[in-house]
Amino acid sequence: MRNIPAFTRLIPLALALGALAATTTAALAQERQKVDEIVALVEEDLILRSELDEAIDSVQAQIQAQGESTPPRSAMESQVLERLILSSLEVQRAREMGIRISDVEVDRALNQVAESNNMSLAQLRTALEQDGYDIDEFRNEIREEMLSSRLRQRVAESMNEITETEVEIHMASERFGGGEMHLSQIVIGVPETASPQQVEQAQAQAEEVYEELQGGMEFASAAISFSQSPDALEGGEIGWRNPNSIPAQISDALDELDVGQFTRPIRTPAGFGIYRLNDQRDHREVIVQEYQARHIMIEPSELITPEEAQIKSESLYQRIRGGEDFGELARTYSDDETSANIGGRLNWFPSGAYGRQIQEQINQMEPGDISQPFQIQTSWHIVMLEDVREADRTDEAIRSEVRETLRQQRAEEEVDQYLRQLRGESFVEIRL
Repeated sequence: MRNIPAFTRLIPLALALGALAATTTAALAQERQKVDEIVALVEEDLILRSELDEAIDSVQAQIQAQGESTPPRSAMESQVLERLILSSLEVQRAREMGIRISDVEVDRALNQVAESNNMSLAQLRTALEQDGYDIDEFRNEIREEMLSSRLRQRVAESMNEITETEVEIHMASERFGGGEMHLSQIVIGVPETASPQQVEQAQAQAEEVYEELQGGMEFASAAISFSQSPDALEGGEIGWRNPNSIPAQISDALDELDVGQFTRPIRTPAGFGIYRLNDQRDHREVIVQEYQARHIMIEPSELITPEEAQIKSESLYQRIRGGEDFGELARTYSDDETSANIGGRLNWFPSGAYGRQIQEQINQMEPGDISQPFQIQTSWHIVMLEDVREADRTDEAIRSEVRETLRQQRAEEEVDQYLRQLRGESFVEIRL
């Protein structure tokens, strides 16, 4: 069975075992008794009927595991086949570009699958074999999914970085600050060079889907059956979005909806989209605890042995306890080049900024306390906690979220455009 990757993986490795387990050994045996046929030629690769059937079984199992109703198998056939075609093209292109996945990386991914299912690697192998699944075939699927993911990552990394100006413009927009929306979408694609007739056909199809939704069809089922977006097999879910990161005509339409409602078909650069408002939330206030401290580090060197470093740190600790100034001793003796010249001062910093072991010491202290010498690797450290405060970091958190939202949106657009171009310029013959 060939896997079906997407930008965020349509069937995550952590769920792969559960999806496979849903296909019984008897059903697999029955499928393998059928005469196999080629359902698609994809450049130098081919897709067999058995691969398509098993991929549909896995997708249906995953949908059922999430509590969603599955659309008719016939409705899923072309959708899943298109994803298999795209997967094949991605793997072929990744190999042409010299992208390689080592056996060590595959082993690491297998371990993650096992851990996610609370199994050892041996138990995972046994479970797969009991379901009639070959471990070598499973390893190959993991390798191909990783190749697809690595290719998409390379495409995303080639895009221009998000600038501070873009972040500022986004945050200065009139629409910014209204919280976030959790969305799903159904996209009926239109080629970039579409004729008026093709546009009209796509619009008619989108209207038909809209009528199905109004008639009671579940949005996720409709996305799986009809959407041509990479997230279709995930029920069209695209996650949380700030209104300002969405094209204005879509955002304006969503403003008119209550949670659970969906828009009429909207013309977009990609085609016609129907959008469902799943949930809404306000920007969350981010309050963090910050610390101000001083620090002395004594590090072994060619001139001082590890034992002498420990003795020196204990001597400095006793001198501080005896009333000598921590800052002056830090200037004279600390080997921490970043803080020694300012008296060991570590100005306001959030939890964990200087590592787990220093934070563990600080967590046991009150302002004014001085830690006993403690060791981190080969160095010895003394910390004095000066003050603690709560700081509102909402603006910084929002700015970070804006940057990540813009980066993710641009990455999705870059990858989608790349895959559409890859699909359009490749030789594909469908024989369904």
